[in-house]
Amino acid sequence: MCKSFVFFFLLFVGCTSNSSIIDTGKHYQQHSDYKSLTKVVALMPVGVDTSYVKSILGEAINMGFEYRYTVDSTSPNGCSVGAVFHFGNKGIIDTSWVGEICE
Repeated sequence: MCKSFVFFFLLFVGCTSNSSIIDTGKHYQQHSDYKSLTKVVALMPVGVDTSYVKSILGEAINMGFEYRYTVDSTSPNGCSVGAVFHFGNKGIIDTSWVGEICE
């Protein structure tokens, strides 16, 4: 009985996390808000590919080596604010962060 409880608990937690990132991604797509974008970056599994990121957040600003998602405001420095997902040759995300995007 204990083993089946653990299995169903882990299944529930896994589904809840997946549902949470999907719901939060939909919220970001509708509102372009900092709070939901930050939550998606925190929930994003390590080592996912670019197609997974796009399935959660929608179309990105594709810089060729990273995807960018911005919010509808700017920083005190006048820079865009958003998330950056850097990916390697095989399209696997190796780094992500949220903050100012100044160049």
